[in-house]
Amino acid sequence: MRILWKRDCGNMDPISDPLARRTFLEKTFEVLLHAFGHQAWWPADTPLEVVVGAVLTQNTAWHNVEKAIARLKQEEMLTLARLAHTSEETLADCIRSSGFFRQKARRLKAFVHHIVERWQGSLERFLAQPLPRLRNELLGLPGIGAETADSIILYAAHQPSFVVDRYTHRFLMRHGYAEMTYRYEPIRRLFMDTLPADVALFQEYHALIVTLGKRYCKTKAQCLGCPLETLLPSGGQNYDPYSESAGSY
Repeated sequence: MRILWKRDCGNMDPISDPLARRTFLEKTFEVLLHAFGHQAWWPADTPLEVVVGAVLTQNTAWHNVEKAIARLKQEEMLTLARLAHTSEETLADCIRSSGFFRQKARRLKAFVHHIVERWQGSLERFLAQPLPRLRNELLGLPGIGAETADSIILYAAHQPSFVVDRYTHRFLMRHGYAEMTYRYEPIRRLFMDTLPADVALFQEYHALIVTLGKRYCKTKAQCLGCPLETLLPSGGQNYDPYSESAGSY
């Protein structure tokens, strides 16, 4: 495992030290919440809208998703019945603003078909499954990866499965709590094994990390003035893990 720098944890690195992990994650949440306030995320009126948004946000910015969802609402298509009976071509046209719209239309149609055929059209019963079973079933559907699955579980099913993204990896790596190579599950386990399994906490934490990534912890680090600047390990302020010497994604 490659660690970017060591903290003062005695003979243990911060990733393997349970106390260091818990202290860092709890302090980070406290600092970010104080700095950014309550995020009120995910913006959706129904669980189905969360599912649709989780698929549409793949490889695009959220403002493009908002345009697509607004179009779907305008066409009164945000119901399982309408999505099931709408052609893939029509759906693709409605979500064009989200990018990769044909691919995403196929994924949404596959999801809806699964709910209709396997769950007799009951998204509520599907989402009410125990978390491990629900996650496995989601991951078995076309185009549903770990981040999309966990977004659906956390924000649509309201079950505690932490959502990881590039923002999460970036800030953890710069603070010495993640490897340089982006691996989803170890980062998810870091949060799942360290923090209480609390839906509201996971939702707020994930949203705060996204805000952190957009404002400060960008591809080029902007540590000056960042709420987490004081938590950086020695050398962190001047270390750019995206430079040619350090390597990159």
